[in-house]
Amino acid sequence: MASSLIVAAAAANKSLLAAPSHCHSFSLHANCPPLHHSHSFPSKPFLHLHSLSLTSLHRRLIPVPALDSDVPHPLDQGSTVKVKNKRSKEIEEWDSWTAKFSGGANVPFLLLQMPQIILNAKNLMSGNKTALLAVPWLGMLTGLLGNLSLLSYFAKKRETEVIVVQTLGVVSIYIVIAQLAMAEAMPLPYYMVTSVVVATGLLLNFLNYFGMLNAGIWLFWEDFITVCGLSVLPQVMWSTFVPYIPNSILPGVISFVTAVAAVVMARTGKLSEKGVKFVGAISGWTATLLFMWMPVSQMWTNFLNPDNIKGLSAFSMLLAMIGNGLMIPRALFTRDFMWFTGSTWASLFYGYGNILCMYYFNSVSGKFLLAATAGLVSWIGMALWRDTVVYGYSSPLRSLKELIFGS
Repeated sequence: MASSLIVAAAAANKSLLAAPSHCHSFSLHANCPPLHHSHSFPSKPFLHLHSLSLTSLHRRLIPVPALDSDVPHPLDQGSTVKVKNKRSKEIEEWDSWTAKFSGGANVPFLLLQMPQIILNAKNLMSGNKTALLAVPWLGMLTGLLGNLSLLSYFAKKRETEVIVVQTLGVVSIYIVIAQLAMAEAMPLPYYMVTSVVVATGLLLNFLNYFGMLNAGIWLFWEDFITVCGLSVLPQVMWSTFVPYIPNSILPGVISFVTAVAAVVMARTGKLSEKGVKFVGAISGWTATLLFMWMPVSQMWTNFLNPDNIKGLSAFSMLLAMIGNGLMIPRALFTRDFMWFTGSTWASLFYGYGNILCMYYFNSVSGKFLLAATAGLVSWIGMALWRDTVVYGYSSPLRSLKELIFGS
């Protein structure tokens, strides 16, 4: 999943309560305690350091249940993973490559957002503020919240490359929101509050990543994004089908009250351990589900208004498919079910799914569809095959089983 919400802003609905939505939008556990390992130092320091590196890698790659996706990599837990040196080297190499793939997602996601930023800047400089009214600020705000949630999620998991992707998403969407405020397309009070939240979120994530943040402050921030995420998701889903269902803010209000109650109960010890863990995973899963809802919303709009398909950019859909696809190997390798679900869904149903719709309505050629199909199938197939090889399994089904159910 953890695909980036940069693409959400471009397709966001004009209002969470307006006509069919085009939009798509992490945990309550405190920071992990410092690691305490006891090692006997051999006579050859280099060999010891290499062994320690491999041990840490093995511990980080212990499969975890899907509900624990938001828990930091278990570096401080023992591991029963036994692998030969050759296998260890293969795992280290694939670890490095998957991290690079995730970092490479910055390129397509940046290319997705830059045209809108440049166009807005041109309109502002020419005095054409009316043109910016076409950009839905509420949808952009939803995307910004999703990026902040995922930034917190990946900061806690120390996924440096993806932290850069999510930070880029936050900054680029904030630039667009600032442009909308300059054009008076977004109310100034909302912009001021948004600015404070963005600045606070970036600062807290930065401090938490480097272990410089008080656990209580981080816990409060996670409670905040949990309540916001759970309040937004049902409202966005409801708004997709307006006017075929009544226009109402009731879903958002109910989910807001539910989220606040869940957080309070978790903090006051009135939930079981599993209940606290579930509440801790809410913010990450709501951001992921907003990702997953985006293609549903877009395809619903395509179904209702087939002529609107001409307004979609095939190149943008291809970039969305590539950007999310680049994260799939890393999500699979680290056994992060939440991230894998969001990234795979967005790549298949948002990027490729819309390309398929465009082909159906004769907006793209058969060769374009064939190339996209071959590329996506080959990439996912390669990720599954390579993961199977480096772990020494006989079937990719073993990797998928670990991804979903844990070890």
